[in-house]
Amino acid sequence: MIDKESTNLDTKQNDKLYRPNVGAVILSSKYPQKCEVFIASRIDVVDAWQFPQGGIDKGESPKQALFRELKEEIGTNEIEIIAEHPEWISYDFPPNIAKKMQPFDGQNQKYFLVKLKKNAKININTEHPEFGEFKFVDVSVIYDFITFFKRTVYKQVLKYFKKEGYI
Repeated sequence: MIDKESTNLDTKQNDKLYRPNVGAVILSSKYPQKCEVFIASRIDVVDAWQFPQGGIDKGESPKQALFRELKEEIGTNEIEIIAEHPEWISYDFPPNIAKKMQPFDGQNQKYFLVKLKKNAKININTEHPEFGEFKFVDVSVIYDFITFFKRTVYKQVLKYFKKEGYI
């Protein structure tokens, strides 16, 4: 069943085309006792650590895309949704990535804060692997790893979840 948040359209802003996308800030199953966040390094971009994310398919809601993308990227969707960022956040691709992502100039993302269920097993060796390695890091050191063009978005998302008392 498709909920009222389903998307069928790409977003156009200032003559740029943005791909609808979901992002997941994944907390370890040790949360709230320990606040560690999942990051993974892309296999197609050197030194590009990021949160799992992916496109929203036509007719799919952001929550449906979240569960599908997590299964595709980290081998599990055994999560509990803790919170949702209230706004969609857009960013532009750097030129070297924009070439691969045509016709899109960037992404318009909906972020979720999720917690891995206790017995969830992460497996990045999926059918179509996107990540070479992963780790859980303290939120305070996340920007030591995150690729440059996603830092502004991540700061906005993490600031909101922190302000709301989740992290």
